[in-house]
Amino acid sequence: MKTTSITLVLAAMAMSVEGFAPQSITARVTNTNLMMASSVDDKTEVREYFNTEGFNRWNKIYSESDEVNSVQLDIRNGHDQTIQKILNWIKQDGDIKGKTVCDCGCGVGSLAIPLAQMGAKIEASDISDAMSSEAARRAKELGVKGAKFYTSDLESVKGKFNTVTCVDVAIHYPSDKMGEMIQHLCGLANDRLIISFAPKTWYYVFFEKDWRTFPRTFQDYQSVPSRGILCP
Repeated sequence: MKTTSITLVLAAMAMSVEGFAPQSITARVTNTNLMMASSVDDKTEVREYFNTEGFNRWNKIYSESDEVNSVQLDIRNGHDQTIQKILNWIKQDGDIKGKTVCDCGCGVGSLAIPLAQMGAKIEASDISDAMSSEAARRAKELGVKGAKFYTSDLESVKGKFNTVTCVDVAIHYPSDKMGEMIQHLCGLANDRLIISFAPKTWYYVFFEKDWRTFPRTFQDYQSVPSRGILCP
């Protein structure tokens, strides 16, 4: 029976929370988010966020802009560490040139673009049209060939690829559908699935939903690799 290797990258981030608003304000914001969650599904919320203010914020973080605060700089550095670790693994394997790679949740192309530069044939998608368009723009600006960028949610991605990657996406995905999502990604991969995730505990969910509201300090973002897990 053929198996697909899954590489898991655990984004271990120790967070300290500073400068919170008064408790009454925090309660109102939290209650508002709970009501929104009941009326707007996660996919729509993520799509809308990353097509509007989320795009502007994260595009700046995933760039070389100096106009970032200390929190955003920590996130950028942590993301860069994760990307570099994955690239190092692939370089060590020495088998990516001419191979097909599907990058799900590609963002602005942080992983897809360097993989294309290494000779891989890339299909990269993101639920946000703003993100996938920016990735395509960056690739064109760098003269990258062999990379296709398009807009799609994870469930709609189809095809068969030597390698499938899904980096820093899982925290935006409903935890009760995580197993189904990973199985779908496995079905796309002939040889290897590389996925990173942060445990979806209450404080990560709170950070994801409300980090724009309160000042925070993000500390010690590091990637903890685990390799050799298999799926049918």
